[in-house]
Amino acid sequence: MKFFQLLLLFVTFSIATSCNTPKNKQITNIREYNAFLKNSKNTSLKNIQEESNFWTKKLEKTPNQYPYNVKLAAANNAVFQLTGEIQSLKKAEENLRIANKKTNYKNAGFLRSLSKNYISQHRFKEALNLLKKAEINGENLQQTYFMLIDVHLELGNLVATETYLSKVKNFKSFEYLIRISKYNDHLGNLDKAIEYLEASLKIAKSSNNKALIQWNYTNLADYYGHAGRIKDSYKAYLSALKLNPNNSYAKKGIAWIVYSYERNPTEALRILEVVTKENTAPDYHLLKADILDFMGDAVGKRKQIEAYLVKVSDINYGVMYHKYDVLLYAENIEKKEKALQIAVQEVSERPTAQSYDLLAWSYFKNGEIVKALQIAESYVIDKSFEPEAMLHTAYILKANGNTEAANKLKEELIKSLYELGPLAEDEILEI
Repeated sequence: MKFFQLLLLFVTFSIATSCNTPKNKQITNIREYNAFLKNSKNTSLKNIQEESNFWTKKLEKTPNQYPYNVKLAAANNAVFQLTGEIQSLKKAEENLRIANKKTNYKNAGFLRSLSKNYISQHRFKEALNLLKKAEINGENLQQTYFMLIDVHLELGNLVATETYLSKVKNFKSFEYLIRISKYNDHLGNLDKAIEYLEASLKIAKSSNNKALIQWNYTNLADYYGHAGRIKDSYKAYLSALKLNPNNSYAKKGIAWIVYSYERNPTEALRILEVVTKENTAPDYHLLKADILDFMGDAVGKRKQIEAYLVKVSDINYGVMYHKYDVLLYAENIEKKEKALQIAVQEVSERPTAQSYDLLAWSYFKNGEIVKALQIAESYVIDKSFEPEAMLHTAYILKANGNTEAANKLKEELIKSLYELGPLAEDEILEI
């Protein structure tokens, strides 16, 4: 009997050790990406700021020239993309609202531009209303269809998404390929999603449009990471940085590889220090908090969470960070009810499987495990293939006594350790 107890202990120890010991090969090269971290000149930002100043002065001289508002909005939006400054996104909205008001909301191009701004703010229902007007207008209808695909997919309207995809079907179109790729990723068809995005990259390269190529590389890098193709993911992020050394998203992607795959939290933090000087997006602080938690630095973790909360207290962010708020508040005994309130709002505004996962998780954290299971079974299981949703579902299943189903998810979660991050390892073992 003692022999079997010792054997069981050895096996348990071996599993735990295999999950917590860094054994992955080094795939990043500090000499390759360090040059992009030391880059102090943000030429792209300087050019955009100069353009913004130009159109601002033009408007001051001729305030009734609403096309100038649209030009200024484009510059505002570009600043937001580069820096994460929410004020720039809101300025873009203000300028686009002026242009639409002066054209009585009858210019399809202006309607699409404002809709795009609302998408960036996660105001998807408002974006959809504008696109319906643009569709009725009929001007450049294909571009409106493309955006309707984006919004319907974000709202979880799969039938409508498929309808509009059929209207623009063209495997030689960059715009179609990136959307059919995202649609397949949503369905859990990752191999197909990668295939379509690789095809769109070829088209982007042939057009020599650096902005499109850069966007394609970062999205492809994300997909490669989901598929466990970490080396390909790293190379794609590097390719994006070669086109734009100030691409904060690509640097964040490399930081994640260094942290989650190579288990080098100190180096990951060094990379993120550069990123947070370039980009003010609040969620970078939560990533830093996770890394510091992994390092056992409770004080540092708390400071980063506080920095996040200070930033998102700005009302200009609206609902943009509600997902992060729910996940953060659900872990706080004093704020878990607030997490539930926000999750209910998210489902109302955006009834997707991901939103329902947040709702189920919030109920679970508030002790309503049966309610959590009902929601998970109705709206999440077999509808969301995100590792985070599967992890939440596994906890909920186990709490309701369905250990067999929880263990099946556990097998899948072990394959998703890279995506979930080092902190999730112990959680998965406990399921």
